[in-house]
Amino acid sequence: MKSRQDNEKYRGIIFAGGAYILWGILPVYWKLLQNVPAVEVLAHRIVWSVIFLWGLLAVNGKAKAFLIEVKELARCPRTLLGIFITGLILNLNWGTYIWAVNHDHIIQTSLGYYINPLVSVLLGMLFLQERLSLWQLVAFFLAAAGVLSLTLQYGAFPWVAIVLAITFGLYGLFKKTIKIGAVTGLTLETMLTSVFAIFYLIYLNRIGSGAFHFTLSANTVFLSGAGVVTAIPLLLFGAGARRLPLFVIGFLQYISPTMTLLLGVFVYHEPFSRGHLLSFAIIWSGLLLFSLAKTRILAALEDKIIKRQGLDINNG
Repeated sequence: MKSRQDNEKYRGIIFAGGAYILWGILPVYWKLLQNVPAVEVLAHRIVWSVIFLWGLLAVNGKAKAFLIEVKELARCPRTLLGIFITGLILNLNWGTYIWAVNHDHIIQTSLGYYINPLVSVLLGMLFLQERLSLWQLVAFFLAAAGVLSLTLQYGAFPWVAIVLAITFGLYGLFKKTIKIGAVTGLTLETMLTSVFAIFYLIYLNRIGSGAFHFTLSANTVFLSGAGVVTAIPLLLFGAGARRLPLFVIGFLQYISPTMTLLLGVFVYHEPFSRGHLLSFAIIWSGLLLFSLAKTRILAALEDKIIKRQGLDINNG
């Protein structure tokens, strides 16, 4: 029994690790479409994701079950509105990411996904009444100090990183409050927002400025593949998350922004000074503290601090 559980955990690490590795190298793919406007790339990403997900449902024999679930959801307009808003938030995240990669802000995208877990915790505290532990609070302020330091280094507010962190945090918040299956949810999110994407692509085609042509060109191939490169990591992540405890996922999630940071610095040669390194080091310290916040050692130390503060108050 134990060996079976260990095998499932091993498979979970392979699946989730694979997802984060693919997300980590995704900037390379979007760079291949650098000559295409980010909005057009986003529109194709939405439309081809819908096509790929529908194909996946058909191959797995789940298309009928999906339609039945959608029919039931249609009776609850509030839920459908929530799914639509979730899709808009996801698309804002996708669009910002694509624009940032193709405008030489890859390092900022890595920062956004580094601080995303802390933003998610803060959103949980604000909207779900989740309790923030002492160490999570310290980790949050460390990350905030790192972002402030980066702002001073760049001479401008790192809005790309903040938008990515907040939108993905809000996406997770909405996903947590809307009870729906992962594949069903993603399919519906992309379907509901694909209407705008389809009309936009038709408009581009009519005025003759679209990058997609029904010929075997590089742009056509890479735009067609946008749905596959979007959906596969999400599916791998879903398979891994089902097999792993949250703390393992918590450590694995830093694979992606680390790889993206390395790409930005060593492959695409974006500016990264010692000051930037110091700022990132402060953020990494906060993330390490955040990841270890639930361990027994820090939990016991937190209890001692709280008890001591109580005793001090009583003595006062």
